[in-house]
Formats: sequence, C-alpha cells, structure tokens
Amino acid sequence: MPVPPSRRAGTGRILVRMSASPQSPVIVLVAGHWLGAWAWDEVIAQLRRSHDAAVTLTLPGLDPRDPERRTRTLDDQAEAIIARMLAAGASADRPAVLVGHSGANAPVCTVMDRRPELVAHVVWVDTGPVGDGTVFEPDLPADVAEVALPEFAVLSAEASMADGDALAGLEPEALERFRRLAVPEPATILRARITLHDDARRRIPTTMVCCSISAGQITAMLRAGHPMVGEIAATETLELVDLPTGHWPMWSRAEALARIIHEAGEASALTR
Repeated sequence: MPVPPSRRAGTGRILVRMSASPQSPVIVLVAGHWLGAWAWDEVIAQLRRSHDAAVTLTLPGLDPRDPERRTRTLDDQAEAIIARMLAAGASADRPAVLVGHSGANAPVCTVMDRRPELVAHVVWVDTGPVGDGTVFEPDLPADVAEVALPEFAVLSAEASMADGDALAGLEPEALERFRRLAVPEPATILRARITLHDDARRRIPTTMVCCSISAGQITAMLRAGHPMVGEIAATETLELVDLPTGHWPMWSRAEALARIIHEAGEASALTR
C-alpha cells in the first residue's frame, strides 16, 4: 500500500509488489547498549496481540550470567542474531523484519551484510545504518574493559543531535528498572571495526523511527549531503517516521512503536 506522504521522507522510494498469499514475517527485536531482551517486554506484548511472530534476544556480552561476557565480540553478536532469526523460522522464503535500537545498529548492519536474504525489512529505532569501517568508540582507552550505564543526568545532556531530553517520557519506574537491569557494555564491542562489503544490504526496505532527532532533521541532513547520514542516503527504499519522545521509545511509547513495527511487517508480507 502507498505510504502516506505525511509519514514519508528522504531520498528513497517505496516499492510494493502484491503477493498471492502474504504470510506474516518473523519479527526479531534487538536492543542497544546496556540492554537485554527484557527491554522489549512492553512492545512484544503489544505485537503479540496482533498475532505477530515476534521474538527478541539478549546479545552476547550483555547477559550478566555469562562469565565471559567482557570478551564477546561483534561477530558473536551478529551470529547470535542470525541464529535467533533462523530458530524463529526466518528463511529466504520467509525473511524477517529486523528491528535494531540505538547501538544495536552495528551487529544488525553486520547481519544485513552477511545474510541479506534473511531480512525482508529493517526498522531502526532512534538510530540508523552505519558504514564499513565504523568504530563506535575509537578513542576508548586501552585499559577500559567495559562501560557502565552513565548517570541519568549525563544521558539527558547527551540528547543525540537534538535539543530534547534523551530520557523524555520515561516514568520513575522505568528509570529504576533501567538502572537495575542495565549491563555494562563490553569494550570489545565498542572498539570493534565494522566490516561490510555486500551492497545488497542497501536494497533492504528500511523504516527509520525518529524519536530524539526528527524526520525533518534527518531529511535536512540528507539534502545537505552530511557525512553522518551517508549510509542512510545509500538506502534504496527509505521511510522516515516521527515518534516524538526520548531515546528509549520501547518504554515511553511502546504501543505506538509496536504499531509502526507491525505495519512494517504487514508491508513486507505484501512485497514478497
């Protein structure tokens, strides 16, 4: 179905090919730094009301029960996502909707590069694709083994490229749970250099959910040729969706986020 103009922006185009018998795809949700599968509880509950096959996982390095978590690698994370997709029923005949939040963009981009045939649609939640050679924390001191969740005042001040509060919309209960369950991010992941080579990843239909930075800001950067959005500009089929809130919409606007993800799944079923 056509995407409403009010929800479409960017340089991409929306392609729709009708299928004789669309089947709902598997939806795999991957949370960003410090987070595990628990971060998606509210969104998963909403998605499953629509009978979506929605699953999540805790990335290697973020399981507090793993005695070797500090040494887990970006490769470990990418392979874990692929294994979760396959276990949930994803295949070349039934590719998945892959949802990546924040710092999960590195392993998700790696999966898109290694196994593009398994991904029908990617949904970026207040993040976006990164390019070959990207390192998340290139200046991280060599003696740092992991990076703990910063104080909330620091997170509020580091509101991405936007002027708002990264913690906008979060109730005290959500903040308390975040602090209690957050796991330090391994430095091995933060220092990892992403290796990408298959341009097929750029042909995967993409939805960017814009929270702490708006679709209008992204569009302006695309038009200006800003290097920070170079990989976004290379995406062939792009939809920008505004969801005004902070950086963790899975807690502040779970129902609205689940609806956007569900719609991406429905659209991907119709294009197969």
